[in-house]
Amino acid sequence: MNKLMKKFVAGGLSLAMVLGLTAYAPASIVEAADMSGKLVVIHTNDMHGYYEKNADDGILGISSVAALKGYYEKLGANVLLLDAGDFSQGTNLVNYYKGLDAVYFMNAAGYDAVSLGNHEFDFGLDSLKALTEAAEFPILDANIISKETGLPYLDDNEIFTFGDMKVGVFGLDTPEAQTKASPKNVKDVTFLAGEELYACAQAQVDFLEAQDCDYIICLSHLGLDEESVGNRSVDVAANVTGIDLFVDGHSHTELPEGMDSNGTKIVSTGNYLNNIGVVVYDGKKTEAKLVNDLYAVGGCPSMDEFVESFDKVVDEVYSGKFATTLNKLDGARNPGVRTQETNLGDFSSDAYKYIAETYVKENGLDMTIDGAIQNGGGIRATIEAGDISMDTLYTVFPYGNTVSIVTLTGAELLEALEASCSACPDALGGFPQVSGIKFTLDTTVPYAKGEQYPNSTYYAPANPGSRVTIETVGGKAFDLNATYNIAVNNFMADGGDTYYVFTNASNVIDTGVVDAEGLISYVNSLNGVIGDEYAAPKGNITIK
Repeated sequence: MNKLMKKFVAGGLSLAMVLGLTAYAPASIVEAADMSGKLVVIHTNDMHGYYEKNADDGILGISSVAALKGYYEKLGANVLLLDAGDFSQGTNLVNYYKGLDAVYFMNAAGYDAVSLGNHEFDFGLDSLKALTEAAEFPILDANIISKETGLPYLDDNEIFTFGDMKVGVFGLDTPEAQTKASPKNVKDVTFLAGEELYACAQAQVDFLEAQDCDYIICLSHLGLDEESVGNRSVDVAANVTGIDLFVDGHSHTELPEGMDSNGTKIVSTGNYLNNIGVVVYDGKKTEAKLVNDLYAVGGCPSMDEFVESFDKVVDEVYSGKFATTLNKLDGARNPGVRTQETNLGDFSSDAYKYIAETYVKENGLDMTIDGAIQNGGGIRATIEAGDISMDTLYTVFPYGNTVSIVTLTGAELLEALEASCSACPDALGGFPQVSGIKFTLDTTVPYAKGEQYPNSTYYAPANPGSRVTIETVGGKAFDLNATYNIAVNNFMADGGDTYYVFTNASNVIDTGVVDAEGLISYVNSLNGVIGDEYAAPKGNITIK
């Protein structure tokens, strides 16, 4: 914790006071007309820790968010600053502090309300509690229910009053957090989904209407992805009346002018603060746009300095070289690690297998590691050819998962691969990158859903083997009745993503080796160079 952070925490000061955020850098005219009496909703989503301004990568940074809010306030607008989740995880800048600094940045920028995303649960409920206690804004999620009390785990709504105008805001978080976060991190809460989600949203609208709200906003981390059908913002909009504006996140969708659905305007900025959303409501119509000109928006120098003070600490921690790669390692989402085999997926799963084999050998265990699986969603970025810094390593593998060994039957392994390939050719975080396993996926065969997995939005395959055919495991012909030892991460071993069947494993060993640290060991075994054996995917997966 740096000195400025200690000063804030110990003294109980407003961060706006600490930073002196009254003097914003001049911004060029974004809206030239007088804005008096108009409601302006400035919104962000899926910031994933990209708070530092970076002109080369088109990242506006939190400084620009603060400047834009100040700008519209100077024009006389009634301004609300909202975020739709996934703000506290993603880069080393926030991962190192388990998201706490993200909340300090958002306090300073003047956020009025946020929804959680699935990644706010990545560091566990204790860390989430620390975030909520530090936040100077309400965290709204009406559909996250405490198992102990049966009531919303956090606040459900907030009403903002501007003269004669009342604006009601309520929050919703994706039910996919049940498995997109580690299941053990959400064990104390339930996420309302489907019809229960719609009923929850309608109840919120009815309550806010009864409070004479003129404008009702749903602040949601639901998204528009096909894999989320039934729990998307458009699904809620189609089944709920009275929502004027959906500030959405989760799917990283960029909607330049928003989209209309059943009388509701849905807006989303994409991700990583490449855009800042602006919605203007004048009592008659809602207009939406995205702002992405770094120089037009301007910034706040004291905010830049504040973010930099945290970044310097992180840079010192993650300085140094991890390895050298002769080739670019593909960690893109789609097409990429969530849709197909990639060379980075091969490298990561090979490392898992190496870590497990080393653990078995060092502990004198009588077992063979037959293969390894890395979920594609656990790989967060591409690695360019050349030297790889420790900062890059922990950016690509940020979760701190440990490597586990699960003992499965062939039938259970087939079910896991069938379920994790269920969305292909569409992207899915559970898509398997494998080592020691060769299989074929036939995407021309529709995925047939069986029973829904407990506490999950995913479904078991009705017919395992209908889309996925496993040829070999551990160099031997696949056998449904055989027993296999497979290296995975503890998130998967706990049933995360589509891997619920792993909770039925006859034996689970947690090696205690953090994946990023294990990757360092694996690279050391390669003499520090990721060579041409990873120039291209190895051909473990054939997709038809």
